[in-house]
Amino acid sequence: MAAARLLVGLSARALAEVGSALTLPQLRTLVVLDSSGPVKLAALAATMEVNASTAMRMVDRLEAGGLVDRKVNPDNRREVVLRTTDDGAALVGTVLEHRHREVAALVGRLPVDVRSGLVVGLRALTLAAESPAPDRPGAPDAARDMLPGDTGF
Repeated sequence: MAAARLLVGLSARALAEVGSALTLPQLRTLVVLDSSGPVKLAALAATMEVNASTAMRMVDRLEAGGLVDRKVNPDNRREVVLRTTDDGAALVGTVLEHRHREVAALVGRLPVDVRSGLVVGLRALTLAAESPAPDRPGAPDAARDMLPGDTGF
């Protein structure tokens, strides 16, 4: 929980540093949209693991701030595609760069042997999060399959 609070705090400080009034959930939505490229609302909601109405409210707020826009899908005029605006993409880049610098500074303060262990542990955590739940039959346990010292990079 302490690590989770640290990461949330880093994101909040990054938002404050750039003078943004975005909330953390709005930032998350913007980051997902920016990394996903143009997507339909249902795909955004699924990626964020929220219901469509929650995603729509978030998109409405971001659109009002000029950070997201909606366009009619040229392949299917009944669909609307969401994407970040140039301002939205620039804000994501600035916030993520600020957060990256803060994390790098923190990690740089660690002894080298602790740093390498951190990389292995975080890589294993990331793999576990990307894998199906281990209680499902046949689900790979990617985190357990990592070799000691394997950073995954």
